[in-house]
Amino acid sequence: MENQQTNLWKAYLDKHKDRMLEELTDILKIPSVSADPAYANEVFSMAKDLENRLTKVGLEKVCAYDTAGFPMVYGQKIIDPNLPTILVYGHYDVQPADPLELWTSPPFEPVTRDEKIYARGACDDKGQMYLQVKAIEVLIQTETLPCNVKVLIEGEEEVGSANLEDFVRANTSLLSCDVILISDTAMLSKEQPSITTGLRGLSYVEVEVTGPNRDLHSGVYGGAVANPINVLSQMIASLHDEEGRITVDGFYDDVEDVSAQERDLMASAPFSLEDYKDHLEIQAVQGEKGFSTLERTSIRPTLDVNGIWGGYIGEGAKTVLPSKAYAKISMRLVPYQNSEKITELFTKHFQLLAPNSVKVKVTPHHGGEPAVTPVNSIAYQAASQAMEATFGVTPIPLRSGGSIPIVSMFEEVLGANTVLLGFGFDSDAIHSPNEHFGLWNFYKGIETVPYFYHYFTQLKKQA
Repeated sequence: MENQQTNLWKAYLDKHKDRMLEELTDILKIPSVSADPAYANEVFSMAKDLENRLTKVGLEKVCAYDTAGFPMVYGQKIIDPNLPTILVYGHYDVQPADPLELWTSPPFEPVTRDEKIYARGACDDKGQMYLQVKAIEVLIQTETLPCNVKVLIEGEEEVGSANLEDFVRANTSLLSCDVILISDTAMLSKEQPSITTGLRGLSYVEVEVTGPNRDLHSGVYGGAVANPINVLSQMIASLHDEEGRITVDGFYDDVEDVSAQERDLMASAPFSLEDYKDHLEIQAVQGEKGFSTLERTSIRPTLDVNGIWGGYIGEGAKTVLPSKAYAKISMRLVPYQNSEKITELFTKHFQLLAPNSVKVKVTPHHGGEPAVTPVNSIAYQAASQAMEATFGVTPIPLRSGGSIPIVSMFEEVLGANTVLLGFGFDSDAIHSPNEHFGLWNFYKGIETVPYFYHYFTQLKKQA
């Protein structure tokens, strides 16, 4: 690659980096929480704000497309229809900020300390989405964009992307591309970058256990009538055996048998179990017997309770035997598992667990399919070369424990590979209080992404 070109990128970033951080700070102030109807106006405001920002960086045909939910923000720069096209995907909605009392600073009042910016959405996904937008700005404003680019940013990723598939299927021509580029994942460290090559799928359900027809006095009825909280706790406890395996009948039938070679590659990644435990302030790890921590969080399926409630939880004491108990349960899935099948298996199993003294209801919320991207693709090779150019070392391909359910849908509908070029760290506290994103990570992403555009264009021309 020409030194003159890379010097242009560096000079532009150096000149405008403070402004770019100010812009990120501004969008982090908008509480675009898609899960809470109380923030609906703010989510729409975020979409309008992004429209303006995409136009300012030099994209064309910018539009916030209406859906049955929140808008899809789109923009493009087509310099030559014969050149490759990169479709950048991100999301502008964020998780709820609760519990608010655990935040060191307010979640929607961004604060920079210790070279990190703290706010809800700082890493997931506003910081990473916006570094892609700023990388496009660098390329357009230095007149070095080597191919076509399209940008699609949605506002419902954190609630299951309910309207995305319909939008993509209705706009396949608008979104046609050669590769899909996403920054919504993590890498190993500053010294050793990695590229995510696999994502787990998701089945998310809510369960309801009902006992008596009303809350009862625990002294008068306790010991004679089933307590739904006790029953639910016992049912949940039975969902794992003593070796950490999930007991749902048929749960492992379609689980991919990962090769010894890939497991060895995972084991070669720099990882300190002691540092892992120290960071989380835990004494020991726990999980499925026969697998390492990295394997448990990437190539193995899981079942976790995300929330549980029922009865009296206010101040003081109330001796009540509750009528109902509830829990939210998520299952992370690995290649060849199907979210609908797993939801059906779980529902049947959980209903059979219930004693006659209670009634059980299972309500599916949302799901998504696992995905694996090939390391021998042009897209992966371009990403690897881009990271090597800015980090100075070859990135390690790793699977992620998280889920981006739309990846498999994109690949099916648009027929293009996906590259998961993430610049966050697992320690960035996404979905948790005090979420943050390193300033170094933000700028390193803006520095790296232009290299991907150029290497991808070169490799496509050579193919």
